[in-house]
Amino acid sequence: MQRDLQNLRKSYEKDALLEKNLPESPYELFDSWFQEAKITDEIDEANAMSLCTMGVDGFPKSRIVLLKEILEGNFLFYSNYKSEKALAIESCNQVSLHFFWPSLERQIIIKANVSKVSRDKSLSYFQSRPRGSQIGAWASNQSSNVVSREKLEKQLSYFEDKFKDTDIPLPDFWGGYACEPISFEFWQGRPNRLHDRILYGEENDQWIFKRLQP
Repeated sequence: MQRDLQNLRKSYEKDALLEKNLPESPYELFDSWFQEAKITDEIDEANAMSLCTMGVDGFPKSRIVLLKEILEGNFLFYSNYKSEKALAIESCNQVSLHFFWPSLERQIIIKANVSKVSRDKSLSYFQSRPRGSQIGAWASNQSSNVVSREKLEKQLSYFEDKFKDTDIPLPDFWGGYACEPISFEFWQGRPNRLHDRILYGEENDQWIFKRLQP
């Protein structure tokens, strides 16, 4: 298969990211951009982020997960603790989070250290989920092989019957992760590929920003 994609390009002209407008904290800038993304019609899920981990096979891997909360500076998402991503995090708890909002010509890259949230925190979130999502957590042995779609649906039916007349408990193998950022890189598209890139990092317990060449 061959495709010539050399002529696929656009000019980025919607906004600028200038030092005179930058807050001291990257969290303030993140929140400002996130709130704008939430109300932008072209963006379906502003909280969708690419999570990149270093796999146990030595290869990095990215997948989309949903940011569910920012708590005490940590970015929280939830997953199966036996999944491929969970095994990768157990092996190396340094990850990258990537938000891309093309209609705003913006992206944010966050480097972070990851740890599991408390069992009580996982339970609180699990109980807030729709019942179907709760059952789905039980029904899927995430990342393992399954012989067919029909087999997967049978697993779902089994747990629907099992929990038919009762509250659904939190699985032992399911819960949250807290990503503690160590750096934020904000990217704003600009004309002629001279994009604005601002990198926030901590120095002496303070956030310091620097401009990067595009």
